Amino acid sequence: MPENADSRPVVLVIDDTPSSLGMLCDTLEGEGYTVLVARDGATALERLELAVPDAILLDAVMPGLSGFETCRQIKANPALAHIPVIFMTGLSETPHVLEGFASGGVDYVVKPLRAQEVVARLHTHTRNARITRLARDAVDVAGFGVILVDARGRIAWHSPQATIWLQALEDATEDGQLPKTVSAALTNDASQILQTSAGVQLSVRNMGQVGMGETMLLLEQRSPHGATPSRLSNAALTPRETEVLSWLAKGKTNRDIGDILGMSHRTVNKHLEHIFEKLGVETRAAAAALATGHMA
Repeated sequence: MPENADSRPVVLVIDDTPSSLGMLCDTLEGEGYTVLVARDGATALERLELAVPDAILLDAVMPGLSGFETCRQIKANPALAHIPVIFMTGLSETPHVLEGFASGGVDYVVKPLRAQEVVARLHTHTRNARITRLARDAVDVAGFGVILVDARGRIAWHSPQATIWLQALEDATEDGQLPKTVSAALTNDASQILQTSAGVQLSVRNMGQVGMGETMLLLEQRSPHGATPSRLSNAALTPRETEVLSWLAKGKTNRDIGDILGMSHRTVNKHLEHIFEKLGVETRAAAAALATGHMA
């Protein structure tokens, strides 16, 4: 784990048993984590208003709010929903395990805890959550916003840029509901043209299904005054190619991009070949310039 305090992952441990807290904190600190502690669900929710950890270890049985209810409240907050929650409890019956997953947990360890098992699970979930968040946020670098829509037409996830644009639409709705002007793209292969309350024009493209019954919509700001669309907007990059190009624009090497997106550097090379061909460029610098808006 990294030794630089600024880059140490942060874990919030929520448990009302002092002996469990002491053992866990010592082990996690030794493994390179910065540890925050809460003795009950209400205190944990207060902590989360001040700091957003990389992961949460949560006891299922506590006074006041149960761990299951605490997890549900965490997952109901869009700013916290991405945090992986691992339950720790002596409740090992199947209904309890199922309730843990139903409330939003990603894993379940049974007490008495085996410290190294907890650490191994925590490492995996923390890394996966970071990679997923970085990969999804990467599309914003290229000037796009991404919306994932579930089978019921509700918003399952949206990138930061998409969040800003959705809130600015004239028919903006409450969280979880897709505006009618955007939902039209779900049944139409052609790009939909939208307008924000500030007069900014957006195009919405249906990129098709991306697994788990979710559909990806790609948002892009249109050029003002009917200007000719940029070469980037006409390139029809796939979502994966867009991610690769976004990290290229950030100065990452092929090996770095592979590590972030969970692919081999040879696969990254193949994606870059397709990107260069679609953009009509021959160098990494030219592709990066297009991604950051420095070329027409």
